[in-house]
Amino acid sequence: MGTIRGLYERFRHLIHEGFKFLVIGAIGTVVTFGVANGLHSIGKYKAITVATILATVITYVGNRYWTFKGRQGQGTTRESIIFFILNGIGLLIYYGCIGLTDLAGLGSSKLWYNMALIVGTGLGTLFRFWSYRKWVWLAPSASPVLSPDESDQERAQDLAAMVGAAPASHHQDGQHQNGQDPASTEHRQRTPGAHRRSH
Repeated sequence: MGTIRGLYERFRHLIHEGFKFLVIGAIGTVVTFGVANGLHSIGKYKAITVATILATVITYVGNRYWTFKGRQGQGTTRESIIFFILNGIGLLIYYGCIGLTDLAGLGSSKLWYNMALIVGTGLGTLFRFWSYRKWVWLAPSASPVLSPDESDQERAQDLAAMVGAAPASHHQDGQHQNGQDPASTEHRQRTPGAHRRSH
């Protein structure tokens, strides 16, 4: 249990982002399959192109303001451009999967068309999740955190400094309380016989 909990704590942020990404992706998938099948009569490639564009707009809003809202964007214009470029690559993945069915002589079957969409969705989802986190929405810069050993060393050094400074401070206070000026005492120590000359 301890190992499982430790792994969860280590990858908690990734797990949460992954879950949200899958929810938004599921919505985008429904849109993609619905539109692609609804427009199948205009041509397989045209249908998936229109479907991907619509799904991209929806998933952009969902990922920007929910999945990766805690991450730093590249600026609205820049991140939008990168986002749509990456989804363009996702569209090419769809094209490749559909093209394989054509090469296999299965292009006329709507069943295999949807099988190609399923494979393309799976590959595209993995690619988009990785690429969004790497190039679109970056992890917030975190301040360095000391390890437990480093923290103990820092505390030990601070304690040693405090203990070492305490006697010196007490000694200086005692000199002032006796009415002795440290500067004058140091001067007499540096000039031997000064007390004899004063007599």
